[in-house]
Amino acid sequence: MASVRQRKKLHIVLFPFFATSHIRPFTDLAFNLTGARPGSIEATIAVTPANASIAQSAIALHNPSSHANAVKVGTYEFPDVEGLAPEVQNMSAVKPIDAWRIESVACDELLMRPRHESLIRDLSADVVITDLHFFWNAGVAADLGIPCLSFNVLGVFPALAMERILSICPLDATSRVVTVPEFPVPDIRVPLTELPEFLRSKHIYSSAIGDKIRMALKRCHGIVFNSFTDLEGEYHKTYSNSGYVKRAYFLGPLSQPLAPPEANTNNAQCIDWLDTKEPQSVVYLCFGSLTHLPDAQLRELALGLEASMVSFLWVVRDENWVAPEGWKERVGDRGMVVKGWAPQTRILEHQAVGAFVSQCGWNSVQEAIAFSVPVLTWPMVFEQFLTERLLTEVLGIGRRLWPDGAGVRSTRYEENDLIPAEALANGIEKFMLPGGAGEEARKKIKELSVKARSAVVKGGSSHQDLQLLIDDLLEAREAAIEKA
Repeated sequence: MASVRQRKKLHIVLFPFFATSHIRPFTDLAFNLTGARPGSIEATIAVTPANASIAQSAIALHNPSSHANAVKVGTYEFPDVEGLAPEVQNMSAVKPIDAWRIESVACDELLMRPRHESLIRDLSADVVITDLHFFWNAGVAADLGIPCLSFNVLGVFPALAMERILSICPLDATSRVVTVPEFPVPDIRVPLTELPEFLRSKHIYSSAIGDKIRMALKRCHGIVFNSFTDLEGEYHKTYSNSGYVKRAYFLGPLSQPLAPPEANTNNAQCIDWLDTKEPQSVVYLCFGSLTHLPDAQLRELALGLEASMVSFLWVVRDENWVAPEGWKERVGDRGMVVKGWAPQTRILEHQAVGAFVSQCGWNSVQEAIAFSVPVLTWPMVFEQFLTERLLTEVLGIGRRLWPDGAGVRSTRYEENDLIPAEALANGIEKFMLPGGAGEEARKKIKELSVKARSAVVKGGSSHQDLQLLIDDLLEAREAAIEKA
């Protein structure tokens, strides 16, 4: 291995989890690393065959540059999973009831470690950057004498909050709300129903996996977050001093200028439609790649948008969804529905968009900040209810769409109360009123957007951390060569 490591380029192999929302930021990270030292670093995004096209699409979004060819895709086999078709290898392709099948495979060391180790060896990797699910890669890297980094695609705020809550598990079953312990002010209180399943249920299996992940984090060279100092600064300090990891690098926002996507009918129509609207008059609604709203809630949302009298652009994942009878005619040109996929960054950067109804996924949060669009929050799964509190209670760049106490919200689909059309219409209308909460949130997110851009330019906090990370990795390679 020593002679291989002496080559000019540092080869970094990145292993994202089986979800589009993970593959994309891993690709962004790869471009940041290769772009920081053109000609000195190459990267491979390691995915299963059915996810290769997703990785290729993420690569294609980046503007052609001198380092574009430095990011490639490598594949390893996905195991046969009972209950899933062979081509289903992504969380976005399964219904909520089957999500556990993908997750259980992802955390199965006996199944996945040999596949990962084989690819790492075949590619003669100098560095491994792994998703948290693949905790064994820390051991593989240690066995090969190369550094391993973890990349957490969530924000520091929710990651730290979950660790803090985990320290007091099992939770008091008689308590309906938990206050995050040992957390920077303000106090963050979360109903038990809004916590991720592994914190709520404390299953033995989940506990064992969690213990292995925490042990792997301590073995890793460090952890990377898609965050920047002015976004979560106090939480950065707390996390870095927690002892969870040897070193934390905050490199965000990782998204770089993207090339315009290939034109298609939906893309052209929605952008042309936005061109006809007044500045900041449109509410954009999109709930990410992992969310499935039940038909009854889709109906209430449709009726709520109709009643709000606000212009809207709504992305509906279910391409078979049928609007309420007569709805399209009543809404007319005031609203537009895009089924399946929409060019989110092009939409958010459009001057007509005045608010973003979002599930609070971290990628969407970063994009909202980049384009200064305030957020109406509607979290649905895993850490999103925690991220919501960062946006609404700490940063003030968003507002809950459904007021606190109006009904049960839950990370379990079956526990959610139906949000009625009237409440949705009221929340949207109030947020969009001149001088209302949306205007104040817009002012704050504009200020944060400027700080985000400053973080990644030369001398900025994220730029400095990126350069430090690369120096650390190059130093680790040289140390490994000398040792060999």
